Amino acid sequence: MLEGGFLINRLQPWFANAGKRLVKTPKLYIRDSGLLHHFLRLRNFDSLLGHPSLGASWEGYVIEQIRRATQGNWEYYFYRTQHGAEADLVLIDPAGKMFCIEIKFSSAPVLSKGFYQSIEDLKPDKAFVIIPAGAAYPKEKGVRVINLGDFLRNELG
Repeated sequence: MLEGGFLINRLQPWFANAGKRLVKTPKLYIRDSGLLHHFLRLRNFDSLLGHPSLGASWEGYVIEQIRRATQGNWEYYFYRTQHGAEADLVLIDPAGKMFCIEIKFSSAPVLSKGFYQSIEDLKPDKAFVIIPAGAAYPKEKGVRVINLGDFLRNELG
């Protein structure tokens, strides 16, 4: 009912590699970050910045903005193995191009070995780290750090 009422989104796991032990439980996101913050009793931005749910809130917000920008015409997954490889979002465009995305609320994100392992496993066409603000810049192994606005304007076309 919550999904049908557009209150939550269910993000399914990516299952392409049968040889890996994958996490198969979907992730749930509250679509309205204001509603999430109300449930968490976060009354202002400063209280959000110090809260342990900041990263999850930002991740849900980014995924919701990408869904809106792509108008639901793309495929959306997450990837996680039991050995620690993880990508917050695996995005597949209508032509079949795959994007592997990590979402970080930081202007200088530190990427885990698990994200690089997910890139090695999935072999995406592009890999990104989406941050709130700042200029885009390259990281190692072909990963591009980019702010959400630039990603929505320049990478989803």
